[in-house]
Amino acid sequence: MHVEDLRAYCLSKKGATEEFPFDDVTLCFKVMNKIFAIVPLDDEELKVNLKCDPDYAIELRESHPEVQPGFHMNKKHWNTVLCEDGLRDSLLRSFVDHSYEMVVKGMKKSDRLALEGM
Repeated sequence: MHVEDLRAYCLSKKGATEEFPFDDVTLCFKVMNKIFAIVPLDDEELKVNLKCDPDYAIELRESHPEVQPGFHMNKKHWNTVLCEDGLRDSLLRSFVDHSYEMVVKGMKKSDRLALEGM
């Protein structure tokens, strides 16, 4: 998957926005101001940090060499996914979906209802 394809997919999620809150090379995708994906644009290889259920994160790391503990993140809740190492696009999209759903699930009820109304 190319960075523009990943960007388009992240932005296709309901309520998703993008910004550079840390610096000029770290692209963050948010839903209701909560980060669900982080893409460092200055790396040679495309990778993305995604939120993940802790048990599922371990399972993914054991079954996919492209999935590693989250770089510069809480390794219990975040994975770094190497996007150019033969990982199927459909699998990467499912990881993005899971991250988005984890963030939405953790929101206050009022924020979830506002998101549903968008």
